[in-house]
Amino acid sequence: MLRMISMGLAATALLAVTPASAKGCLKGAAAGGVAGHVAGHHGKLGAAAGCAIGHHHAKTTKK
Repeated sequence: MLRMISMGLAATALLAVTPASAKGCLKGAAAGGVAGHVAGHHGKLGAAAGCAIGHHHAKTTKK
């Protein structure tokens, strides 16, 4: 449980420091929220992590 909380805080801190690409963040948050909810009712944590991952992916695959 402590690991999940620390991961959520780290994702939130990452989002607070860098401006998020709305497209990557929204897509990642939607997918992460659903996955987190299905995996044990952790939708908010999944959405935060998904947003961070989506933001990273959108940033690295820029054209």
